[in-house]
Amino acid sequence: MTDHNTGRAWDLIVTPWHLDEHIPAFPIPVTATQVIPPPLPEGPVAVRMNRLHQAAADAVAQAARPLVLSGDCPTARAAVAGIQRRHQDLAVVWLDAHGDFNTPAITASGYIGGMALAMLTGRAPGLFDDPLGLRPIPDTSVILADARDLDPAERDALDTSQVRRVPADPAAITSALGELGPAPVYLHLDIDVIDGAQIPGARFPSSLGPSLTRIEECLAAVCATADVVAAYIACAWLPGRVSDPTTRDTIARFTRALGADLAWHESAGQRPAEGGQQVVSPGIGS
Repeated sequence: MTDHNTGRAWDLIVTPWHLDEHIPAFPIPVTATQVIPPPLPEGPVAVRMNRLHQAAADAVAQAARPLVLSGDCPTARAAVAGIQRRHQDLAVVWLDAHGDFNTPAITASGYIGGMALAMLTGRAPGLFDDPLGLRPIPDTSVILADARDLDPAERDALDTSQVRRVPADPAAITSALGELGPAPVYLHLDIDVIDGAQIPGARFPSSLGPSLTRIEECLAAVCATADVVAAYIACAWLPGRVSDPTTRDTIARFTRALGADLAWHESAGQRPAEGGQQVVSPGIGS
C-alpha cells in the first residue's frame, strides 16, 4: 500500500462555532489559525452562518493543506468551497453516525446541522444567501461510512442516491476508495461516529458504534490509500465539555492518525495560541 501523504504537513485551522453560535472555550492548538467569528447580522440562522462560512472558506483557500477543527458539520461547505478554488475534482470520505442527508424539504427537526452532506451534493441550493462558489460533489464521488442513525426520509433519500455506503471499517473504506479512482480527497470526521459510551459530552451521541481505535484505523487507512488534500474534524461536543482534557486528548488522537501532532496552549480555547494567528475575511460585518 502506497502512502500518498508521507511527509506532507497540515495547516491547522480552527472554526470555533456551532451553526451561528460562537464557542468561546473551543480548544485552539499551538500554531493553529483561528478564524475569528465576524460580526453577525440579525436575521435567519442560515444568513448568519453564511457570514461565518465566508470567513472559513477564505482561510481554507489560503492554506496549502488544511486540517479544520470545527464545532459543527455544516462549515464543511466552506471548507470544500475553499479547497475547490485549487482542485477542480474532489472526492469526499464522510465518517458520521448520522447521514447529514436531510434537506429543508424532508427534515423532521429543521436542524441545519443534519443537512451538511446534502449541501455538498447540491441538495439544498436555496438554503444560504451566498453559495460561496461551492460546486456540488457528484454522489458517485462520495463515500459515507457508518451512518447508522438515520431519519426515515433521510434513509429513503440515501437509498435513491448514488452515494457509496460502507461500514466504518478500514478495509471497506479502502475498497470503496479504489473504486473512485485517483481524485484528491476531502476527509470528514464527525466525532459522534464513535460509540457514544466512548465520547462523553457529545452533542448527539449514538450507541452501538465503532470504537475510537477503529476510527483511528479508518483515518490512517484513508491517508495511506488516497491523496488527502484536506481533512475536517467536527468536534461536536457540548460547549461545556469541548475544552475538557479528555476531549483534547481525543482530538489529538484523531490528528495523530492523520499524521499531525498537536500541542495545546495552557488555556486552550480561551485565547489564540502562541505561534498561531487570527484571521477573518475583510468586509464581513453586520
